[in-house]
Amino acid sequence: MPSAGPPPSMQQLLQQAQRMQAQLSAAQAEIAEARLTGSAGGGLVTATVGGSLELGGLTIDPSVVDPGDVETLVDLVLAAVRDAQRQAHELQQDKLAPFQQASGPGVPGI
Repeated sequence: MPSAGPPPSMQQLLQQAQRMQAQLSAAQAEIAEARLTGSAGGGLVTATVGGSLELGGLTIDPSVVDPGDVETLVDLVLAAVRDAQRQAHELQQDKLAPFQQASGPGVPGI
């Protein structure tokens, strides 16, 4: 079986690690700055979450506010928040997956 060539030097490995760290930092910054909006009830309730899954805003159309049917409003709010959180989670997965694969199993910190 032919050799794949000489192993990378320590300097090359360090440079590669620095590039990966910069890319990871950029991906984390993009996630932190993201604002994702989920909705329910055909847009009657919308929730905005940040890339870190924190709730940043909630909008409720007055037409769904019925004092006699609070349960429906609660369900719509929960559905909108969950939709926005799902989008944020997908963004995290998309942006961080290459780094998780590169680190290998069992490598902490990424």
